Amino acid sequence: MLAIGVTGNIGSGKTTVCKIFEGLGVDIYYADAMAKRLYQTDSELKEAVISLFGHDSYNVEGQLVRQVLSDAIYRDPDLREALNELVHPRVFADFKVWCDRQRALGKPYVIKEAAILFESGADKTVDLVIGVLAPLSLRLARVIERDGGNEEAVMLRVQSQTPQEQWIDRCDYIINNDGQLPLDAQVLRIHEALLTRAKA
Repeated sequence: MLAIGVTGNIGSGKTTVCKIFEGLGVDIYYADAMAKRLYQTDSELKEAVISLFGHDSYNVEGQLVRQVLSDAIYRDPDLREALNELVHPRVFADFKVWCDRQRALGKPYVIKEAAILFESGADKTVDLVIGVLAPLSLRLARVIERDGGNEEAVMLRVQSQTPQEQWIDRCDYIINNDGQLPLDAQVLRIHEALLTRAKA
């Protein structure tokens, strides 16, 4: 079984691409959603987060207060690094367990969707990488439409990520989500290529 990474900068449409793959019967591991689950279910991670960010990082119901973390790591890159060192290894381990289950079911390939695939080192946990690209102006418009806010606020989020130009050469496949080329056709072509590679 092949493990495929899908990555792209904010507003690139990587989740839309993954939904098309899901429509083709491919199982997707959404790394960000799984990390959110681990914040709630992994007691060691919970304790480590509280020791880093204080008791305000979880509310009285025991739910993570994401705003506390995002405010802190935005101000302090060292805290961001410390949090990443806590979370990423647990997500990697969780992904491995998930892959083992999919392999036992005879899946030809699965996908791991992760915005910071290369930055987190998660590219080493997959066999091939699909990069989803889109022009900056289009990405900004999509995020503003989806999340609200203004261009300045969205640009801060954009600038916190590694630009697509710096990781494009590390991708095995590229999907252009620029509104010009049909997404379905691009995904189907890669899907067929991956099925062929999985049989090899």
